[in-house]
Amino acid sequence: MPRLALSDDFVADLISLQRPVQKEVNDAIQMFRSMTVPQLHASKGMHLEKLERAHDRRIRTIRITKFYRGVLLAPDDGSDLFTLLRVAPHDEAINWACKRVYSVNGATGGLEVRNVEALEQMETYFESKADTTPARLFEKHSDTVLRDLGVDDQVLRLARVCVTADDLAVMAPPMMPADQYEVLEYLAAGYSPQDVWEQLIASRGQTVRTAQDRPEVTLSEAILNTSDRIVEVTGPGELERILTEDFTRWRIFLHPAQRRWAYHPGFHGPAQITGGPGTGKTVVALHRVRHLLRTGRADDRILLTTFTNAMAASLRDSLALLLGEADAHLLDRVDVTTVDALAARVLREARGSSPKPLSAAAEKSAWTRAVAREELPWTERFLSQEFRNVVLAQGLRSPEEYLRCVRRGRGTQVGRVQRARLWRVMERFTADLASRDCATYTQLCDQAARVLSSGVPRYRHVVVDEAQDLHPAQWRVLRACAAAGADDMFLVGDPHQRIYDSRVSLRSLGIDVRGRASRLRLNYRSTEEILRWSASLLDGRSVGRLGEDDEDDGGLDSLRGYRSQLHGRVPVVRGYAGQDEELRALVEQIRTWVDQDGVKPSDVAVCARFNTLVDAVIARLRREGVPAVAVKDGPGPHVSGVRVATMHAMKGLEFRCVAVAGVTASVLPFAPQVTPADVDPVQHQSDLLAEHCLLFVACTRARDALTVSWSGERSRLLDAAVC
Repeated sequence: MPRLALSDDFVADLISLQRPVQKEVNDAIQMFRSMTVPQLHASKGMHLEKLERAHDRRIRTIRITKFYRGVLLAPDDGSDLFTLLRVAPHDEAINWACKRVYSVNGATGGLEVRNVEALEQMETYFESKADTTPARLFEKHSDTVLRDLGVDDQVLRLARVCVTADDLAVMAPPMMPADQYEVLEYLAAGYSPQDVWEQLIASRGQTVRTAQDRPEVTLSEAILNTSDRIVEVTGPGELERILTEDFTRWRIFLHPAQRRWAYHPGFHGPAQITGGPGTGKTVVALHRVRHLLRTGRADDRILLTTFTNAMAASLRDSLALLLGEADAHLLDRVDVTTVDALAARVLREARGSSPKPLSAAAEKSAWTRAVAREELPWTERFLSQEFRNVVLAQGLRSPEEYLRCVRRGRGTQVGRVQRARLWRVMERFTADLASRDCATYTQLCDQAARVLSSGVPRYRHVVVDEAQDLHPAQWRVLRACAAAGADDMFLVGDPHQRIYDSRVSLRSLGIDVRGRASRLRLNYRSTEEILRWSASLLDGRSVGRLGEDDEDDGGLDSLRGYRSQLHGRVPVVRGYAGQDEELRALVEQIRTWVDQDGVKPSDVAVCARFNTLVDAVIARLRREGVPAVAVKDGPGPHVSGVRVATMHAMKGLEFRCVAVAGVTASVLPFAPQVTPADVDPVQHQSDLLAEHCLLFVACTRARDALTVSWSGERSRLLDAAVC
């Protein structure tokens, strides 16, 4: 009986197919596994075919339907292990297969693939370009060094004609073999060969340093060595699990860069992963929790935290799924919650009760009462920001501390006399809230951090998702939860998705990730078309690195090198005369996705800036016979219906198809959320960046299809992407 393995590209193809075609694929795989190898070659139904034009003589195709073909890599080493590489329409599958060559990486021993025709064209192009430039990108690294790191002859020739990092980026996977590209990418970024060896090669289990001393690896061995991109089907149950997991296929596949950090044997302090949307940061965090659970002591407790209750619920479900039945008992050692919920629990346990959280409207009223006896030139919004971003951010406890502090991130000058008056207003504000047994969420965290700092750490490890939006007071809570030491904190986030104004210096809070930080660059969720279009919404604005906003030497973050190997339709961007027309078009678009493309309603999402339009969308969809549910109501994965949410509630979620509605000039940017430039120019730019990031977050929730619409005047935040 032939053995069968599935590549990550095949699984991605399968998930994107309509359900009837998925069933045909499943049936074909079952038939394949039921035959002997001779029967397989003789079967007219499977039609196992060798391609005459293929560069790789081991490439075969099989019939799935009249219109779809599966692409296989046949064994040439005496084994019976076949690998399903792709499933696609007939002509697309044949064209793809003819251009690909599979090989064994000389360093990792894993299977890799390249577009050999495209690389040959690149070699010709860059040779002529490099002839006029004496300096080369990898000139300080010898051929021997590169070969020891797994670079083969063709890629070595290409490396020798690269002049800049941009030259290398043009040949990014799927053109160049992924492992070899990553080696060159690290070297181009300034990493030493020793660093590359330790991080990319030794971490995969290789112990032989020189290429000439390594034993030859067979094709079947290479396939089994590539668990980050290929999984062998070991039985009917395994096949069914793989074919039905949809977005949870990350349980099977981890990219080497992800696996290296998720299963690192031990960090000597806090570690941090950043990356753009869809790069698998949350996946890494979940796998890190599993690793810590499996390797830690039975009494080690772990805190897994994120920004919203919906995201915490999703993390809890995903962790349970990842652990499976065998490790289900380990869940008892993990608390999955938000920082705010944790802070409230800490206060209840310490004092018997926790102040009631204050709504935005109630907070504004409290500031109005507090400032009533002072003639100050600032609004309630300015006072709230000063209290949150200066006093609570720095944990200031007295007027003297406030007078001496540096007000980082605030562009309005405030003298000593004005600070004294501001402090009196803030004292009245806090006293007023205390008398009503209320507090802002940030105050709750500030109070909880003080309680925690005076006690024994509650956790051995703290793992933080969506780290970019946490306030310094929330970071103080987390820092107090675990004693400083090896593997104490593991952080993941993306500064480009920061939609709340939270400037922070992690180093000043005792969270120093220097030497233990990395950035993920490969998007596994969205197509390149969605990715590029969404990135243009940021309009080239500068974004500070995670946790370095309030540091004098803090650098800028960048989406440079951020890419996707998936391709699909270009986002559809369209305006309408009125909201009724926009909603009518929205209903038709969703029907197309569900009825024609075979997308499950729960894999479709609609988002808008405010709940008023969210409610209108839900009502319209239901009236038109389209099932719809609000994300804020917490529908489980088995509840059918289009998901509808505000843009803020879309954080951390992902869907096959997303419609972003109501992107009008009056709501993006939303004037009440943007400080006027003449009041505070620094805060104005920060607020405006948050508006851009909010739209960026909403659009990057889409994997296969994205539509953006408005009625009336279009938001100017779309200008860079539309024009």
